[in-house]
Amino acid sequence: MTALKAHEVARYLARPDLSEGIFLAYGPDGGLVRETAQRLIRHLSGDDPGAANITVFDGPELVADPSLLVLEARSVSLFGGKRIIRVRNAGKALVMPLTELRDDPGGAAIVLEADNLPPRDALRALVEAAKLGRALPCYPDTDETLAALMRDTFNQAGIRTDADVIPTLRDILGNDREVTRRELEKLVLYAAAGKALTREDVLLLCADNGALAIDAILDATGGGHAEKLEQALNRALAASVNPQQLLAMLTGHFANLRRWRTEVDGGRTPRAVLDGLRPKPHFSRINALEQQLRLWSDAALATASERLLQATSDSRRRPALAETVLRRTTLALCMLAATH
Repeated sequence: MTALKAHEVARYLARPDLSEGIFLAYGPDGGLVRETAQRLIRHLSGDDPGAANITVFDGPELVADPSLLVLEARSVSLFGGKRIIRVRNAGKALVMPLTELRDDPGGAAIVLEADNLPPRDALRALVEAAKLGRALPCYPDTDETLAALMRDTFNQAGIRTDADVIPTLRDILGNDREVTRRELEKLVLYAAAGKALTREDVLLLCADNGALAIDAILDATGGGHAEKLEQALNRALAASVNPQQLLAMLTGHFANLRRWRTEVDGGRTPRAVLDGLRPKPHFSRINALEQQLRLWSDAALATASERLLQATSDSRRRPALAETVLRRTTLALCMLAATH
């Protein structure tokens, strides 16, 4: 009986111990399931992948006639080469034909892809119990495995990365392996000439422009950076972010600044205040937030909050002018910060 643990799969794919039999990639991460099957097929194809005889079925296709799987496994390749059968969306309908092939696959490698399967699932149990069977669980990446994948990808491509590239990518991406691979391929292609990646590159290429621009709007307004503010506003609005939503987030941001400023006025340093926050702001914003706490007094923050409340009221009364109100208000606050 061979039931691999999820953390053992990557090592197994580097050196599979079988060249024939039944291989089952299963789990909730559909992207990782597909990638696992693809990597295994590449290895099984040998030194000449083009010579491999690969047949692909979809699970529902075999439900109507499961015997097709047995016929394909028993058939002789007309052109030689490794016989590989790939079955996507595999399910319990395959248990009977696979039982026939379990002990004698006839030299064929049968690679199954399935959703998450409980331990008592008939298909999973059959493969795990088979002498010529290997079950490969595919569960979502953890922060550690995701970071390792990113480092390995960039190292193999000879790309240097700034220290904040991988943490930023972890924050942006989910844990679907297929999505992660696609974004990493895009970054590798982008950095192919210069062989270097910065956080700004990652944000430009991988982040949702609207969501990403919000932090930039908050910090440009609070920090007095008019040019950055215009760029961030353009990006957010182009991504269809609602101007009233941005005004609400700005109101919350300045309310936070005022609350934190009270602690600074009580004798704590801006950095100590920020370090004590839970949840802690992303490290990439710490310097900008510290600068804002030094720029703004409590009285000035109170004025800013009043302006934002008035702007919010104006935008609700006249929704057609919400963008104009947003731009006018943020620029005024930006200029106020710059004069401190």
